[in-house]
Amino acid sequence: MAKTYTAQNFLNRELGLLEFNRRVLAQAEDPAVQLLERLKYLCIVSSNLDEFFEIRVAGLKEQVRLGGIASGADGLEATQILKRLFDPTHQLIARQYQLFNEELVPALAAQGIKFLRRTHWNPTQQAWVKDFFLREVMPVLTPIGLDPSHPFPRVLNKSLNFAVELQGKDAFGRNSAKAIVQAPRVLPRAILMPPEIAGCPHGFVFLSSILHAHVGELFSGMEVKGCYQFRVTRNSDLFVDEEEMKNLRISLQGELPQRHFGDAVRLEVADNCPPELADFLLQQFELNSDDLYRVHGPVNLVRLMGIPDKVDRPDLKFPPFVPGMPPLLKKKGADMFKVIRKGDVLLHHPYQSFRPVIDFIQQAASDADVVAIKQTVYRTGSDSELMEALIAAAKRGKEVTVVVELLARFDEEANITWAARLEQVGAHVVYGVVGHKTHAKMLMVVRREEGGLRRYVHLGTGNYHPRTARLYTDFGLFTCNEEVCADVNEVFVQLTGLGKASKLKHLWQSPFTLHSKILESIRNEIALAKAGKPAHVIAKMNALLEPETINTLYEASQAGVKVDLIVRGVCALRPGVQGLSENIRVRSIIGRFLEHTRIFYFRNGGKEDIYLASADWMDRNFFRRIEACFPMLDKKLKKRVLDEGLNIYLKDNRQAWEMDCNGFWHRKKPSRSKSVNAQVELAALLGQVPAPSDETA
Repeated sequence: MAKTYTAQNFLNRELGLLEFNRRVLAQAEDPAVQLLERLKYLCIVSSNLDEFFEIRVAGLKEQVRLGGIASGADGLEATQILKRLFDPTHQLIARQYQLFNEELVPALAAQGIKFLRRTHWNPTQQAWVKDFFLREVMPVLTPIGLDPSHPFPRVLNKSLNFAVELQGKDAFGRNSAKAIVQAPRVLPRAILMPPEIAGCPHGFVFLSSILHAHVGELFSGMEVKGCYQFRVTRNSDLFVDEEEMKNLRISLQGELPQRHFGDAVRLEVADNCPPELADFLLQQFELNSDDLYRVHGPVNLVRLMGIPDKVDRPDLKFPPFVPGMPPLLKKKGADMFKVIRKGDVLLHHPYQSFRPVIDFIQQAASDADVVAIKQTVYRTGSDSELMEALIAAAKRGKEVTVVVELLARFDEEANITWAARLEQVGAHVVYGVVGHKTHAKMLMVVRREEGGLRRYVHLGTGNYHPRTARLYTDFGLFTCNEEVCADVNEVFVQLTGLGKASKLKHLWQSPFTLHSKILESIRNEIALAKAGKPAHVIAKMNALLEPETINTLYEASQAGVKVDLIVRGVCALRPGVQGLSENIRVRSIIGRFLEHTRIFYFRNGGKEDIYLASADWMDRNFFRRIEACFPMLDKKLKKRVLDEGLNIYLKDNRQAWEMDCNGFWHRKKPSRSKSVNAQVELAALLGQVPAPSDETA
């Protein structure tokens, strides 16, 4: 029988995601953050909102379309959530463009970084733009006049397009009043003009401005009455029928191209677009007025993300940061197996380098004594030294097994490519378990040594992705502990073979034991508190949504357990409610690096159990994914995780936000006596000089 939950005790997920993006936008608003980094944060908000519409809003609309009344623990139905999203979403986007136009653009211009608007081009600039249009843009454009023989074209998801209003007859005597021009994706959205022509060190021209100025060249003999940029966002969730599916890779390859043409969920138009034209576009995409977003500026701010890379102004960016290296691994060419045999090794990214993980696989690939390598792959990127090392190992005749998650959202294509390349060289490629995404981060090497075979493993909280390891905070553990290695081996056996799940000695695993073990650990703290003993739970994660876990945390609060939650993104729990959750505090850290670690601490009568995991406390992670949660067994490393991963974040008063019982977040202010910025202090502690200054992390 399904459990029921008191709806008023739970906050809504979608509204929580908007609140998270407000916190990210606050970084763009912060004058203490370097100017070009503020522009990046603005773009990140747009990228986040794109996915919000592509997945979350699209899912709600699909529920409504199918007539479903399914609701979460908050008791809200899809139609109610969509109505509640209307005002805050429009307000957030309006604030984005206000910040862009009124603060960032003038501030950038004062630094010689200008967006040159077509109404201000001088004759020399006009000539350069026209030449660029005729040479680089016009040859790849395909204008489509709308008439009975030219219906409205299929518009790609998130592509830049222009609705053109025309007057007059064309060469065939047709009197078409409208046309659509699609901007090719190969063209940059902001083009750097030569400094001597721009009149400033870094002058950019928007592709939309170039098209606006010369769109008439596409419609010879006709008068252009208006030209308005627009962009449509579509449902990007892939549908693969698991009951009908015989080969996941083939099924996905057939489905991926359709992602660009899913049902429309949002229409963005220029703010000067006439109402009747906006209504016409809404009609074409089968949307209503609530789905229309009028913007004062480029309809795709995400494409401005590359501007800082084109501007050589280090003073307007975060100071360079070089990750550190654990003392035992500082020597170039250090034998990873020898180091791990001496004791467990903990890496804290991005403060410490991801290089040892790459070295570990590369050494395993070239070591004649290594007989087998097994690894899970969720996100690894299209260009990966790790994957190349696995391919090299397979070519050398080693047993290479890779569990590739083909359904890693937006990474499906890269993972399909790697899977095909691995299969070509004889590696065993497994696509996990149907109905359960493989999200665990595990790597195991089997090596022939004196006395027999020895296993070495790496377990992590983040992906095997060298690029994101420089941007995301994560922990990774190397160990050759025989019991832990046996657990990891058992999970690989489950993923690649058939049979019942065996009991694991140390690892907690989804979908079998992780949820129950988390609840059991919280309830143990409840029992200790009721016995009059100190009790404390600290958990750091990306999202907290699973209702039974939240209810158990409420019970803990009522029993007197101190609960500290560090949740980067969305949290459905209401903290600080008298009689319900007054002993629960929820905070979020938003800074230079994306907080991604999952750490679970239970005081357990002073034993201080600490686990690292690949899983958040969400339904999907507990019940619909393969996840690994592993304990810190080494006392020194356990203390490191407590100090570096939890305590310093609980003291942060520079980048920390605290949530109130209504789901609104309030930024902490540094005290007069002590200013604590967790990311800055960790960079100084673990990284190489120079480390970020306090104002820039």
